[in-house]
Amino acid sequence: MKRSFLCITFILAAMATFASGAKDNTQITVGILNGPSAIPCAHLMETEDMNFKTFAAANQLLPKLINGEVDIGFLPPNVAAKAYTANKGSIVCIGVSGLGMLSLITKDKNISTVADLEGKIIAVAGSGATPEYITRYILQKNNVNATLDFSIPNNEIAAALISGKVDYAIVPEPFATVACTKDTSVRRALNIQSEFEKVGGSASYPMTLIVARKEFVQQHPSLVKTFLSAYQKSFNWTQANQEQAGLAVERIGLGLTAALAQKAIPYANFTYKTPSQAKQSIESLLSLFLQFAPESIGAALPTDGFYFK
Repeated sequence: MKRSFLCITFILAAMATFASGAKDNTQITVGILNGPSAIPCAHLMETEDMNFKTFAAANQLLPKLINGEVDIGFLPPNVAAKAYTANKGSIVCIGVSGLGMLSLITKDKNISTVADLEGKIIAVAGSGATPEYITRYILQKNNVNATLDFSIPNNEIAAALISGKVDYAIVPEPFATVACTKDTSVRRALNIQSEFEKVGGSASYPMTLIVARKEFVQQHPSLVKTFLSAYQKSFNWTQANQEQAGLAVERIGLGLTAALAQKAIPYANFTYKTPSQAKQSIESLLSLFLQFAPESIGAALPTDGFYFK
């Protein structure tokens, strides 16, 4: 009887400690994608006591999230939505870290409207991803017939434009910055976000979501809030300290030089939005995927359970 009493007392004490808001000392493992989406994370990686792992591509990070090796990560919206549907809601959206940052770049001084692209061949960085479907939608709504070329690897498009291999390209950052920096005759002729807004889309469509394992969110809600607060501070610091942010990116080895990262920041459209703030724009973007390639998001919009509250 005494042993049972002591056991019950211990359990009640533990429950009281947890309920009182005891600190959760679980180590967070965060998956970071090398490249532009990592820029706002550089300060975070240098100042926060978390376990950071870097990945070259989303298809390398996603399996680590699903099997529990990574708790929080950064993914394109369509990849996150498909993972949510395919894995019975095991991956949820906890924020938005990047908005649209696409530009049509060219040396052609005669391009000033979407209509000017009639009959042109446009290299697009992002087959089967947001750049492709945003571009198709804009062309469709403007009744413009243009050919989209996906034959050139994303990281080679800037060089192809400079060399004259292609005349028009739609690219995200930092590729537009690379082209404009290396050849001053290359210019950002069209802001794709503005063109998307003109035909009924949202200029603030998401390019990168912050996601987490649902199990981790349920078991460690305070840690999720701690991470999001730390990310928001890192994002704000990046915007206010662009030169230092570029140096941090290069120092950590996130795939960009300090100079390139610094030049790309003003065009990269980094942000921090909560799921509730971004839900409408996320669904608007994913509706394009449903129109052009429904299988790419799991053939349906994610349910409300996708959006962390």
